[in-house]
Amino acid sequence: MKVILHDLPGGPEAFELMSSFCYNNGRAPISPSNVCLLHVGGHYMEMTDEVAPCNLIKQTDRFLETMIYWTWPEIFVAIKQCYLRLNGPASSMVLKKCIDGLLQRIASTSDMCTSGSSPESSNFRFSCDTKSSESAKYSFRPWWFKDLSLLSPNIIETIVQTMISRNFDQLCLAKFLFFCVTTRFAMSNSVQKRDLVETVVRLLYLLERRSVSCKGLFGILRVSSNIGISKSCRYELETMIGSLLDQATMDNLLFPSPPGSSYLYDVNLVSRFLKSFLSSHHVSLTGLKTVGSLMDKYITEVAPDSNLRPAKFVALIKALPDAAIDSYDGIYRALDMYFEVHGRLSEEEKIKICIVLNYEKLSLEACKHLAQNSKFPSRTALQALVSQQCKLKSLLSNGGYLKSGSSSPCIYRNKGIKGVDNYSKEQIVFYAKKVDLSTENEELRAHLNGMQLRVMELEKICRKMQIQMSKIVKKTLPSPGSGGSLPKLCS
Repeated sequence: MKVILHDLPGGPEAFELMSSFCYNNGRAPISPSNVCLLHVGGHYMEMTDEVAPCNLIKQTDRFLETMIYWTWPEIFVAIKQCYLRLNGPASSMVLKKCIDGLLQRIASTSDMCTSGSSPESSNFRFSCDTKSSESAKYSFRPWWFKDLSLLSPNIIETIVQTMISRNFDQLCLAKFLFFCVTTRFAMSNSVQKRDLVETVVRLLYLLERRSVSCKGLFGILRVSSNIGISKSCRYELETMIGSLLDQATMDNLLFPSPPGSSYLYDVNLVSRFLKSFLSSHHVSLTGLKTVGSLMDKYITEVAPDSNLRPAKFVALIKALPDAAIDSYDGIYRALDMYFEVHGRLSEEEKIKICIVLNYEKLSLEACKHLAQNSKFPSRTALQALVSQQCKLKSLLSNGGYLKSGSSSPCIYRNKGIKGVDNYSKEQIVFYAKKVDLSTENEELRAHLNGMQLRVMELEKICRKMQIQMSKIVKKTLPSPGSGGSLPKLCS
């Protein structure tokens, strides 16, 4: 009689172990290295209480209960056995017990992220990372990092997911995942690198954003550029980076453009980072301004690229809201460099680019330079000087102070000029000296001169009206103690 066992879990080795159990009067040498094979094989052969009171499944269950006494390496052997050679519900049950034992061993230490050594062997001790420029919270390595990092990506994924569900420290888990990439990437082939990176990114995406190192994410993005990671993996990686963009540095953003592109840096990638940053829920005003300052430097860096099209350049500048930019001087300098290398742009094209400028946030020095800059359209120079003259008018009419909270410097309170104190007068003189209305453009000069005359005429009219109003008020108001009624105008 011939019996064929199709798809026996564990193959010939499992069959040999079960045969030994059967021909040895229900006894078999059970160890961490074979308990998984015996347990799964027993389920496959239905070796339950109905067959024999001392069955194989019961014996393996009892042995698994002694896992608390196993050594650290023995737990690893059992976990690898489950993953490499077995599958199905029975194997999953053994795997769960082994992972439980593993996590209990890790959690039993006083601090999950305190460097030290395993109680079983000094081989699990290794030094702290002193090369990292991250904060001190990333400067240690727990004793279990190296051993877990040697497991296959699918085992690591199962273990870390279990850790997350049991509220293990997420900062420590993030550091472990970066450690996996750092230690194993160079030793892997292309397929292994891709599997490792995609697993690590999936797990990092499950963690709280602020527990993940922005520098580490940029490192993964750089090393994964040529290994063909999936679109979903790249999306998760870019989304995480975008949400942490206020922690990035200028060097982080300087990615070369993708193959086939003519421009120097990958501005599309940075635009996607900005989109992710603005769509995240934890954006603060401080973070917004930090990113605004970072983008100010980045825009200046990419501006001299002669292959960068105007549409991409403008889109990059307009990606951030105006509230993120305190001063537009940096953007003006970037436009100046851009016009320098794009000398063939027409006047209309330059005007469309200059629409990104907020003239009210340009310094007087920048406006003066712009007014004399032949690379800029004359209309742009006029707008800048009008804005600055409006500021000066506000100072004169406000006694030297702009209206608090006003969205435009042209909106001011009419306090008159009588209350100007010494400090305010000094400020007015300062601004007046800074506003240089000279320009080589005669048409622009005529516009400005005409505007100055109109402002002077308006000031004379305002002074006459103030004098007349004061006379009317004196005539209509009753003298003190007269008891007369107020005129209708004041009632």
